[in-house]
Amino acid sequence: MLATSVRGVGGWRAGVAEVNITPREQIWLAGYAFRDRPSEGVLHDIYAKALALQDARGNISVLVTSDLVGISRSMAEAIARRSKERFNIPRDRLILNASHSHSSPVAGEALHLFYDMDAGQRAVTERYTRRLLEQMVDVIGDSIKQLAPAELAFEQGLAGFAVNRRRAAPGNRHLPGPVDHDVPVLRVRNGKGNLRAVVFGYACHATSLSGYQINGDYPGFAQEEVEKAHPGATAMFVAGCGADANPLPRIRGVLTEKSISLAATYGRILATAVELVLQSEMKPLDGPLKTAWQHVDLPFQQLPSREQLRAKLEKADDSFGRRQFNYLISVLDREGKLPDRYAYPVQVWQFGSSLTFIALAGEPVVDYSLRFKGQYGWDRVWVAGYCNDLPSYIPSLRVLREGGYEGGEGMTGVGLPGPFSSAIEEIIAEKVDELIQRTRNQK
Repeated sequence: MLATSVRGVGGWRAGVAEVNITPREQIWLAGYAFRDRPSEGVLHDIYAKALALQDARGNISVLVTSDLVGISRSMAEAIARRSKERFNIPRDRLILNASHSHSSPVAGEALHLFYDMDAGQRAVTERYTRRLLEQMVDVIGDSIKQLAPAELAFEQGLAGFAVNRRRAAPGNRHLPGPVDHDVPVLRVRNGKGNLRAVVFGYACHATSLSGYQINGDYPGFAQEEVEKAHPGATAMFVAGCGADANPLPRIRGVLTEKSISLAATYGRILATAVELVLQSEMKPLDGPLKTAWQHVDLPFQQLPSREQLRAKLEKADDSFGRRQFNYLISVLDREGKLPDRYAYPVQVWQFGSSLTFIALAGEPVVDYSLRFKGQYGWDRVWVAGYCNDLPSYIPSLRVLREGGYEGGEGMTGVGLPGPFSSAIEEIIAEKVDELIQRTRNQK
């Protein structure tokens, strides 16, 4: 584990730490249901990183980023509980973000129905998950230990390789659809003006690679490039609302020199966007850092009956489909009913009057980012997805009306009983607004 001190002047104090979370043994990789065997080597190491921030009032908040497909609810709750016990960090002051790399190890229950693992492989993932949980808590503690005066600044750049994946014509030519090409950047400098940490984001699936070697996909390459350009600085990637965006072009299947080069190119494009922002006149962030967190219930549409689930099970033509419907039938057997709603976590960090950071769970489609930035200010809002839980895709009303994977059949694949209600976007938007107003009205 590495930890670096951040020193400088001003009201902020910051601390940065990182830990290598690359598995020690062959392990099933996350994100794709087609994989039929465990990992075969490491393309590059993967990490969990933590940035602790203390405002002038003494409040400590911690952002954790990770080269993982997602962080399940149970894992997030365990990390938060231990962080409260060991470091007295309230739940609203801890954000857990995953890059959504589809070449990262399976950990916890995130997307658990995707993986056709035997008992031996499940034991491997359980060992890894236990170790990962300890590492995540430890890296939070290490970042807090390094708190020292710092200066924070924010600005946004652009990167153009994300393409809306829902609008494809024959020949895999993608037609125009909504995307978010913004690259938000948070800079942390010490008292001597030296760069100590760079937090940056992008709204695009980390799916440029799909083989059997462990890696962080394009976000991993981007972090490597930023750190290479700034020795001694820690680069942290925050996944945005990229549920319906893919990097294009991409090469599916076993890793080749060409596919790896393509992923590395996307990483360099993103790192270049970050570098251009760092060279610009960035806006200083003021404090205090006010925070809010709350669950909101997202209702499902009409629930399937046992007979309907059995009919779908009989029609399922692969093991993934059979796992989905067997799981839902087992929930019915155990609970007597299927859940009619999901408790969805929403979180807001308000940096003085300078920046509003909105942390959404699951895989939100791009409409949420575009909506909130349009509503609250394009130049002072950062919308992250893949935070604190990975229940499913989080469709907008547009996506639900259009139909398709992100709002329909993708739900049962993650163990939910069916699509969300058409009210989902407004429910989330109302909760986000409530939390923003709550933070802005805090004394």
